[in-house]
Amino acid sequence: MKDKEFISVVIPISERIDDLLELHADYKSALVKVGNPYEIIYVVDGDFELELKQLTSLVNDNDNVKVIKLAKTFGEAAALNIGFENSTGELILTLPAYYQVEPTELSTLVQAFGTNDMVTACRYPRTDSGINRFMAKIFHKILGAITNSSFKDLGCSVRLFKRKIIEEIVVYGEQHRFLPIAAKGRGFKVEEVNLKQSAKETYRRIYRIRTYFSRLLDILNIFFLVKFTKKPLRFFGLIGSFTFVSGGALFLYPIIERLFFGVALADRPALVIASLMIVLGVQVFALGLIGELIIFTHAKNTKEYNIEKIIYKNKS
Repeated sequence: MKDKEFISVVIPISERIDDLLELHADYKSALVKVGNPYEIIYVVDGDFELELKQLTSLVNDNDNVKVIKLAKTFGEAAALNIGFENSTGELILTLPAYYQVEPTELSTLVQAFGTNDMVTACRYPRTDSGINRFMAKIFHKILGAITNSSFKDLGCSVRLFKRKIIEEIVVYGEQHRFLPIAAKGRGFKVEEVNLKQSAKETYRRIYRIRTYFSRLLDILNIFFLVKFTKKPLRFFGLIGSFTFVSGGALFLYPIIERLFFGVALADRPALVIASLMIVLGVQVFALGLIGELIIFTHAKNTKEYNIEKIIYKNKS
């Protein structure tokens, strides 16, 4: 990485939050040791009155801190997007609003950047609860099997990457977790780096069954986005063609029996099923064509968030 390249640090304030004043002091100390010029952008996603007061005090005491308050809760992906849009650096560093890795390890992350387009942190060795480690292992096993990826800690939000990545890849929904996979799928050079897990991360993650089901859908979604984003017809066309051909073959069987063997077509369930499969195949194939048209004609992404205010120190 070029010496003294400007880094924009984006920190979304969402569900999990540690003491922001203490966290900021630790992050700031680590960034000063890194040596690159930087700015820190906090994006407050929802109503966090106490945290907003703390962040406002940080703005008053620091020239390179900016706070963006969203009108309501839009989700972490939206918070990250608005942070990216209001950043100026060619390098972007995303950090969580809570301790995940030791802040002193940020220098290791920057040093590992080298010729990569993105470096993402892997907490190692893991020191949090056994259930956290078990669920993370299962999650990454499934993810690796579906997407053919080798990442071990996509739950870690500590990532450093070039601006061109978020210029080409849209982060929405819950897809911010899978940004390294999406970037690698686009041909960017991505490396996962082991960083020491923070001793303060003791949070035990136990979610409802609905959350795990949603994560599974997210995995299937990222698989589709990586493989078929630019060519949806390949995905839907393959399924539609197979269904259409299968239905056509099944449809021919009773027709041949009627023409050559005199078997009546009435009360033949196979004929009804075959007809449904043919219609379904045409519909799925048409869905792929519509997807191609949307991609071809869609020029701008609609914003799904609204900024209430931006707080920064007027240097004039």
